[in-house]
Order: sequence, then structure tokens, then C-alpha cells
Amino acid sequence: MQPGTHPSDRSDAPTVPDEVVQWVREADSVAVLTGAGMSRESGISTFREAQTGLWEQYEPEAIASVDGWNRDHALVWGWYQWRAHVARQAAPNAGHLALAELGRSRRVSIVTQNVDDLHERAGSDVLSHLHGSLFEPRCENCGTPYHGADAFLPDGADVGPQLRATPPTCMQCLSRVRPGIVWFGEALPMDAWSRAEAAVLMADVVLVVGTSGIVYPAARLPETALAAGIPVVEINPEATPLSEVASYSWRGTAATTLPALVEAVTADAARS
Repeated sequence: MQPGTHPSDRSDAPTVPDEVVQWVREADSVAVLTGAGMSRESGISTFREAQTGLWEQYEPEAIASVDGWNRDHALVWGWYQWRAHVARQAAPNAGHLALAELGRSRRVSIVTQNVDDLHERAGSDVLSHLHGSLFEPRCENCGTPYHGADAFLPDGADVGPQLRATPPTCMQCLSRVRPGIVWFGEALPMDAWSRAEAAVLMADVVLVVGTSGIVYPAARLPETALAAGIPVVEINPEATPLSEVASYSWRGTAATTLPALVEAVTADAARS
């Protein structure tokens, strides 16, 4: 199969495409863009899952915007404390572990839209958290990172998404501490975006895993790679806007496809 063609949309046990194995095997540098689907098999709901997603309880604008924050600090701070608590109880899945293993044999630059720390806990270095992190609260005024003991809930806490909590106070300027998340309407951090663009343009192949491909500017990264002639492999159980233009669109979940890919690349290298 040549670049630009696509396999069937089956969700069978993964057969690793030869083209994908070859691209990754021959790559000195692999860029990986991950979205919510990457963490789904760790038990973290995706953004758009009907009735079961993260936004089931509230409208996104109420808890993921500056206006929502200004209207009800206790609601927003409590909701993100709950999210961080859920993420801490989750464990990296086989897809996270496979990327960490791949990173031991070549440069793997992970650019994630996820705000959890599952890549890091699997053993990967994350180059760029495009949408921020649940674990990096900061002052809303001066931007100083907040590391106080009350930044997160204790491990044994029994809480839900309705939690209300008073935000801490910045130790530098006495303003409120806010979640370290990029909210709707906010620009991505320029340093995170610059690192992501550079990683994509320096890569020999780009893997796009578990992302809907509709959230900009992150969705521009695969387009940038394709325009530069760099192969882009989409890994997703469902078709997305990227599917028709990707060099290869591989149907499957992160936790099934990535271990199979790394095993195939490793086995192929051992035979050569």
C-alpha cells in the first residue's frame, strides 16, 4: 500500500502495516502527537464521549473558560482538583508503555494535548503539553507555579465532580492560584507550541494517536508535517478529518496498536 491509501476500518486484532513498520524502523527521530484517546484505556474519559465524558455534569464554558473561572472560582478549582485526583488514580496503559520503550532506541518527541501525566509515569519525557497540565497550577496574575501542600487532594479523598474548593493564594503576589490548563479562548503557550512545531519538522515520521483532529492549532501539526513531505501515521479507532490525508490511517486503539508496532519494529531490528 502506497502513502495516501488507507486500510479498511476494521477493529480486529492489529496487523501492523509494513509501511508503518518501515517508517518507524528507519527513523532516527519520531514525533508523536497524542490526544484524549491515548488515555481512554487508562480509564480517563475523553472530551466528547456522549453521556460519559468529562463534560457530562457541566457546560464546558462553565468550567473551562476564563469567564467560568471568574464567575465561580470554587466550582472550577474543585472540578480540576477532582480531575487531577482521577488522573492520579489511573495507570499508564500499554500504549504509554510502548512509546516509552520505543524511546529507548531512538529519539521520540511526545507532544500531547492531554493534561494528565501518564506519559511521564510510563517513563517518557514529554516535550510539550500543548493544553497545559493538571499538575502545574499557577498564579492567575504573575504566573508563578504553585507547589503548596493544598495544591492537590490527598490520595484517599472521596470526591466527585461537584466538589467545591477555595483556590490557594500565590505566595509571590497574593493573587489566586488557577489550574494550569489552557482554557477555551486562551492561546497556547508559545514555548510549548514552538517546541511542538520544531519536533514535527525535525521528525522522520509523525504518529498521531487518539486525537479527533479538529482542535486547532494542534490539528495543524500533522498538516505541517505532510506539507514538508514527512510521513504521518494516524492511529485511531474511528475516522477523523485527518484520515483522508494521512500517509497511513490505521484503525485501532493506542493500547493495542502501539505495543504491536513497537514489537514489530524491535523484532525487525533484531533480524537485521
